[in-house]
Amino acid sequence: MSLVFLLWACFSVLPVAAEQHMTFRSELHQTRYQSLVAELRCPKCQNQNLADSESSIALDLRQQVHFMIEEGKTDQEVVDYMVARYGTFVLYRPPHSSATFLLWYGPFILLAIGLITFFVVVITNRKRKGQPR
Repeated sequence: MSLVFLLWACFSVLPVAAEQHMTFRSELHQTRYQSLVAELRCPKCQNQNLADSESSIALDLRQQVHFMIEEGKTDQEVVDYMVARYGTFVLYRPPHSSATFLLWYGPFILLAIGLITFFVVVITNRKRKGQPR
C-alpha cells in the first residue's frame, strides 16, 4: 500500500517539478513565456489558460512554448504553431473573420435592434396619444 502511495506521489509531483526547473536565458524570455501561457487556452480544459491548467497537455504545451521561446521564435510564431495544431480554439481573442463575425459584432447588432425597437415604440405611443379620439 505504501509503495502505491509512493509511486502516486512521485508521478503527481513530477510535472510540477519539471516545470519549476524551467530556466530562461533572459528575463525577457521569462516575461514572454508568462504572457503567452496566460494568453493561450488549454485545448482540454474549459476556460482555463495554459498557465492555470494542470492537465498533461497543458504541461506539454507550456514546455513547447518554453522550448520555442528559447529557440528564438517570436511570439507570433509560437501562436501560429499553436493555432496550426489546435485551431483558433486556443486563442482567447479569436481573429476577425466571417466565422467569428457574430461573436465580435453580434452584441452591437442586438443593441442597435433594441434601440431601434425602443424608439419605434416610443414614437408610435406619442403619435397614438396625440390623435383625437
